[in-house]
Amino acid sequence: MNLSPDPIHFIVTLALSFLTGLEVKTYRMQYHPDSTTYFFGATRTITFIGILGFVLYTIAPESLIVYTSGLICFSILFALFYNHQLQKKKITILLYLVSIVVYTYGPLTVLYPLWMPTLLFVLIVFLLNAKSTISTISLKINARELETFGKMLLLSAVILPLLPDTNVIPYIPLSPFKIWLAVVVISTISYGGYLAQRYIFPSRGIIITGLIGGTYSSTATTVVLAKKAGEYDRKEVITAAILSATAVMYIRLIIVSFAFNTKIAENLISPFLFFAFLGFIAAWAYSRKAKNDSHSTSVQITGDNPLELGTAFIFAALFVVMILLTHAATQYYGGSGLRVFSFIAGFTDIDPFILSLLTGKYSIDHHELLSAIIISAGSNNILKGIYALWFGGWSKTKHSFFWLLGLGLVTIAVGLSAGQLP
Repeated sequence: MNLSPDPIHFIVTLALSFLTGLEVKTYRMQYHPDSTTYFFGATRTITFIGILGFVLYTIAPESLIVYTSGLICFSILFALFYNHQLQKKKITILLYLVSIVVYTYGPLTVLYPLWMPTLLFVLIVFLLNAKSTISTISLKINARELETFGKMLLLSAVILPLLPDTNVIPYIPLSPFKIWLAVVVISTISYGGYLAQRYIFPSRGIIITGLIGGTYSSTATTVVLAKKAGEYDRKEVITAAILSATAVMYIRLIIVSFAFNTKIAENLISPFLFFAFLGFIAAWAYSRKAKNDSHSTSVQITGDNPLELGTAFIFAALFVVMILLTHAATQYYGGSGLRVFSFIAGFTDIDPFILSLLTGKYSIDHHELLSAIIISAGSNNILKGIYALWFGGWSKTKHSFFWLLGLGLVTIAVGLSAGQLP
């Protein structure tokens, strides 16, 4: 025998409302055990609100007049209660908001699949139990970073769709839309590493710092870790962290390549994963020498928020400059000129250069572009080796220098051979 859907909807509404009421009671007992009149209702009240919402919606589902009238009456009743609580300097509308969500259980159960009201119930449970966690996170988050994130959302979600997707800038073979899209993508990837390092793993050891820093900026991470080597006895830990950052850089470049040029990215997988594997193996070997000291101290990678508007605009400017220089190198000197320029570009911020190769249209074979990307990554490793030696000193960072120099030279050799492919 098939049951009518109405009883099933009613049972689901009743169950979710009752469970929400139990969660509200638990919340009151945990965070406000001494407040008997601080909140509006508990288990039974919340359950009846859910039932009331279902019944009033069922009476007139087309016009919603009865359902809306019930919501207005309930809101007026709560307003009177809230005014009374204000006189006692007790201010909260949390349970009113929960009650409004419960009031929608009935219509949602009728109109949508079961996952919709269930998801709301799960969110209520999560938010009520996450009070301490949310308070802790809100205290740690810099309000200026939230403001910056909001500005970047504006530029990404509002401005980006408005930019023309045609080549309207002279001598630049790329549309404003694709230029800014590249900025948004690389900034988002860097921002993920920035947030992880700053808020999720702020004090989790030097090696974790190297791993997370590699997603943000392996060069900046190398400089900071090398400076830390001067005041830290265990040079093996510093070496492991620096090599970890460089290994992560290879993986990061693969991800960036897949975002813009799948063909080149597929050719980068084998060599870059191999180099990343070498970096991780070497880092693991040095961390084993350091034993448990890899977690005995922490390093904070400082730097500009990659979603700062100034940082984003500087990156966009560097991106455009790299496009112009790359176009000139390929036009006048061909593949050999591009290889020389890619080596030089590796001693700068390689992200704008690599993005210019991945997104631009040039009159050379894609193997030449692949070669240039690999060579720039190799010369960037040499730069990081020099930084490590300069800021950390010979006795503390010579192992980092030799590893980065070796990885750089091997990477460049692979890049040169890639350019010779048919």
